Amino acid sequence: MVNYSFHLAFWTILFFTIGMFKPQWPLFFLKKPNRLIIVAVTTVLVMISFTMYGEGVRREKLAEAKAVAPKAGEANSTPVPVPVPTPDKTKAEEKKFL
Repeated sequence: MVNYSFHLAFWTILFFTIGMFKPQWPLFFLKKPNRLIIVAVTTVLVMISFTMYGEGVRREKLAEAKAVAPKAGEANSTPVPVPVPTPDKTKAEEKKFL
């Protein structure tokens, strides 16, 4: 995703520079294109690029953390004794006589 954000940033810079000199080229489908539309579209594309870059870095960190952290079953393979509750003897004896 980081790679895609750099590609989008490149195309955004290209769109902005061409649009500032000749707004008719990138906005060929409009009758009267102006530089304000170029700036608005560029702003949106920059925000998308930064968001994609941040999300890509976050996903890479999560993937590294998963790869480094051992699994729960592999970390402790020796059996651990578990305490078992025993019934209270006084209560069991009282129930026998009643």
